[in-house]
Amino acid sequence: MSNATRRVAVFVTWAAALAAGVTAAADPARLGWLEGRWTGEKDGVSMEEVWTAPTGGALLGLHRDVKAGRMVSFEFFRIQATKDGTVYFASPGAAPATPFKMILQADRKVTFENASHDFPQRILYWLDDKNALHARIEGTQDGKELHEEWVWTKKP
Repeated sequence: MSNATRRVAVFVTWAAALAAGVTAAADPARLGWLEGRWTGEKDGVSMEEVWTAPTGGALLGLHRDVKAGRMVSFEFFRIQATKDGTVYFASPGAAPATPFKMILQADRKVTFENASHDFPQRILYWLDDKNALHARIEGTQDGKELHEEWVWTKKP
């Protein structure tokens, strides 16, 4: 996708979001639908993602992947109200946190972006009509549009 095409796609997304009443206001409390223990499986990897309640202006989370009985990756993250808005801080493998600023928020969908990050540049979460949690990372790497998506169901 060319830069001009990407800019048009972003503009159309923003225009549609504004028409639908979507906001980028700093309000982590509106992300309570993320709370809970979510699990799924993809390509033989058991995945678990856990989010705390949006208390104190932040949600805390962790992700763990297990394959053949061994943990193969993990990540810590938080979504927090800051002076610059609501920010998703990602720490894969306990690396220093990378910030992604909230750019869209709807009732059951949120998008974060860091255009200067190598990959991904965007992180999206949403609940579908069956209450499955989806997460998607996307962006450009080495001139190619890439994405990866996960789906989890909520566990009691």
